[in-house]
Amino acid sequence: MKTRITQLAFLVAFLLAHSHAWSQTVPKKIATAFQKFEADPQMQNGIASLYVIDAKTGQVVFDRNGKVGLAPASTMKVITSISAYELLGNDFRYETKFALRKGGNNSLLVLPSGDPTFGSWRWSLTEEGNVLRGITQALQRTGMKSVGEVLISNEGWNEETVPDGWMWQDIANYYGAGAAKLNWRENQYDVILKSGKQIGDPVSIVKTVPSLNGYGLRSELTSAAAGTGDNAYIYFPVGTATAAIRGTIPVNENSFKISGALPSGAQQFVSMLADTLKPLGISLPHQPVMHQNGISQQGYSVFHTISSPPMDSIVYWFNRKSVNLYGEALVKTIAYKSAGTSDTRKGLEQIRQHWKTQGIAETELAMVDGSGLSPLNRVTTHAQVRMLQHARQQNWYKGFYASLPVFNGMKMKSGTIRGVKGYTGYHKAKDGREYIFAFVVNNYNGSASSLVKKMYSVLDELK
Repeated sequence: MKTRITQLAFLVAFLLAHSHAWSQTVPKKIATAFQKFEADPQMQNGIASLYVIDAKTGQVVFDRNGKVGLAPASTMKVITSISAYELLGNDFRYETKFALRKGGNNSLLVLPSGDPTFGSWRWSLTEEGNVLRGITQALQRTGMKSVGEVLISNEGWNEETVPDGWMWQDIANYYGAGAAKLNWRENQYDVILKSGKQIGDPVSIVKTVPSLNGYGLRSELTSAAAGTGDNAYIYFPVGTATAAIRGTIPVNENSFKISGALPSGAQQFVSMLADTLKPLGISLPHQPVMHQNGISQQGYSVFHTISSPPMDSIVYWFNRKSVNLYGEALVKTIAYKSAGTSDTRKGLEQIRQHWKTQGIAETELAMVDGSGLSPLNRVTTHAQVRMLQHARQQNWYKGFYASLPVFNGMKMKSGTIRGVKGYTGYHKAKDGREYIFAFVVNNYNGSASSLVKKMYSVLDELK
């Protein structure tokens, strides 16, 4: 008995000593690394925030500027993802319904719900060819040969698809696609370009995929040195239906691809549906009629319904590929569910109010969008970490955790816009301890790649 008591006392003493050594070592190492980081020339005019807790105990391991609001870039997506699970539910799915009214002019009514995955290539279920085939087959079963008008219900959804704070340089490019009530192909198209043989030669547009309906492009691009990469930006037109592509692509490119944002996913969808139906002898207008106010559904019969993938799947691609459209759609959906309007500001207010009940101050979530593309967002690393801590305790955590990419051997979401770099996520150290962290830097100078290496050096102290 005496021997067992002695052994137990030794074990307790060892664990206490180990815990004490950890409490002195890890926080100190992070503090030293972070101090070096802040003194780096790249941070001469910048500011950094790092907040780290023990995942199991919630004990703060390190805190520097944890409650200072900074632009988070795409690390904002962890806030939107977790909020979507909380406010919409893990079982939530979008639905897009199609209804017919026969007689007279014959009318097709589309009842969308803001589904950002409609026509997306990321799932076979949502891929444009399969979607169009399913609608076509369902329409054939009705026996309808001619549709005089296509009505799209936009009730409760703002005409503005992009939130406040997005830049003109962004909104015509694929990553700046806004969220509408009816989205199609992630509101994205590709442009194939051909450059010249000499630096300064003009660049021509070969084609777009798909062909665009009611929207034109003109190239103001020039050819740049080989290896300079994609420096081409599309600018939405003001007062015309033609967008300009400006910047450069490398010389000697015959099929250089860039991607843009569709001005109207609904118009593109209806046009492609009409083209699909025409060879089968079914006529359909290429232009839809958008209805902001309610449409009477009297006399209409729903003949086809398309459901989106579940929340886990949406969040997976939202975080893995940083699809801004998904974040904006989720925020608008949260707004619509609670207030009957898709106003982004209403959705963000719902998010703030929800987290206020969880002890996160509204002032820590000064958000203007759901994706982090806007440079006007200001959130704290403290808020991000506390949400990640909350997520860890939920039954949907496994799906959320799977959505986070791996950088530097750590499970974390990255964020990048001009002058901003961030990482937030989880890490399990070699000694078994688990950490939750958020690290955001604003207004650094020099190259992003150089800064990232220095940020990794700080985070390496958690390994």
